Amino acid sequence: MSDVTSNWPSLGAAIKQRTPGVPVTKLLIAANLLVFVLMLFNGAGFWHSPNNVQLAWGANFGPATQDGEWWRLATALFLHFGAVHLALNMVAFWDGGQLVERMYGHARYLAIYLISGLAGNLLSLVWQGNHAVSGGASGAIFGIYGALIVFLWQERKQLDNHEFRWLFGGACVFAIATIALGFMIPAIDNSAHIGGFVAGILSGMLLMRGLHVGEQVSLMVRVLGGILLLAAVTVMITRIPTPTYRWGDELILRKEIDDFVREDQAINRSWLSIMHESKQGSVTYFELGQQVEDAITDRYEERYEQLSQLPYDPALPSAAKLENILQYTKQRRDASKALADQLKQGKPPATNR
Repeated sequence: MSDVTSNWPSLGAAIKQRTPGVPVTKLLIAANLLVFVLMLFNGAGFWHSPNNVQLAWGANFGPATQDGEWWRLATALFLHFGAVHLALNMVAFWDGGQLVERMYGHARYLAIYLISGLAGNLLSLVWQGNHAVSGGASGAIFGIYGALIVFLWQERKQLDNHEFRWLFGGACVFAIATIALGFMIPAIDNSAHIGGFVAGILSGMLLMRGLHVGEQVSLMVRVLGGILLLAAVTVMITRIPTPTYRWGDELILRKEIDDFVREDQAINRSWLSIMHESKQGSVTYFELGQQVEDAITDRYEERYEQLSQLPYDPALPSAAKLENILQYTKQRRDASKALADQLKQGKPPATNR
């Protein structure tokens, strides 16, 4: 339903006369496209974007969002996991967005978009918990269609019956069919769809305006929409599951592990340099042992102490890797210390390291 204003002139003419342009819809689509392009230049794939890239750009994920990064509920609205995901969302958004922006006006429309998107991501947090990284504009888009349904129902008496049935039925079929499809495809975050759709209906009630200037909208409808929206958000907040681990601790582990890998490579280069010098015959065994102790043993000892002080939780994704590195570091430290002591006693090494 791309060219709605020409297919349904009475409604199209009325809403276009009141709100001629749709700058908010165009701006939001441009923002989504811009973020997608920027992500392509920063590690994202055109057809599929890995979770680590999405997380770095602000995707919604229980342990991260609940560890003080609540802004992810908003930033996730502009992230898409591939070109197909982006294209489907933007086509649906353009079809519904240009209608709803003209129906509600720019500011109210933007409010509905954001409220629906945030509510959808909040329900996703409740539903998915710690098990999924989510992102996309679909929650906000479903909210737009929810608000469209509310407006059409509110103004049904002023619309041509055929026009009303076509638009109202089309919006309902789109929402119901897409949500039903979401239950069949595990990769779809259906919780964001449902949360956004319901929030769009309620925020549409709260922010409703009439088809014509000066038309009064029932105060009871507004109050009911506001109360139900507030109640729904409150319930979702109280039902957010406790994260299985702290995202901040996981980030610390990842950084320290990356630092260790670089340090280990540097230590190995030092070892090769010592071995090269020893073959030249220019140093004594004692001096060689001292070099091994200073350049190898002490550095592994320092790294082992640092890694041992890191926050440890078996639930952390990097916990097993940390355990392996600790074991590796201890073995390297002990082996190099034994070799250094042997050399300092004037004894040649029995075998190479």
